[in-house]
Amino acid sequence: MMTEKQKMLAGEPYDAWDETLYGERIACRKILQKLNNSIPDTPEWREAIDTLIPSSEGAYLEPPFRCDYGYNIKLGKNFYANFNCVVLDVGEVHIGDNVLFAPNVQIYTAGHPLDVKGRVEEGVEFGHTIRIGDNVWLGGGVIVCPGVTIGDNAVIGAGSVVTKDVPANVLAAGNPCRVIRLIEQ
Repeated sequence: MMTEKQKMLAGEPYDAWDETLYGERIACRKILQKLNNSIPDTPEWREAIDTLIPSSEGAYLEPPFRCDYGYNIKLGKNFYANFNCVVLDVGEVHIGDNVLFAPNVQIYTAGHPLDVKGRVEEGVEFGHTIRIGDNVWLGGGVIVCPGVTIGDNAVIGAGSVVTKDVPANVLAAGNPCRVIRLIEQ
């Protein structure tokens, strides 16, 4: 039988209030507290980022930054997240090289059942992987929903809600987000 963490990592429904998972979220909050109370480019700041996201490879996270676990975030090189970034990483989040997040970007891998019993009474949750390609720019206030893939070199306009995959080399925007035009390389 799978543990709740194994279910979460497999993208299956799981109990979000499982003791192990709850403890890992609290441990993550302690690291986030160090990160969010530090000054960028200090040893404390870098240590917090590298502890939170082991694959960070020099990532620059403007405090405040929030996530559930940190270990489900896989970053490429030269990642930059501006103020108030939220990554709900119950599922994996793969972010390519040279990706820029403007302020208030929100990445949500988490979802809940539609039925009241599962959602409220049982506390069931699930996660779907999000993939963001290389050289992507997400404008201010962009929300990326569970299971979405954004292709290389794409630009997502400010305030967009990305509910479906976005191909490479396009400008996309809106709620719901849709392709506006091709970006010539």
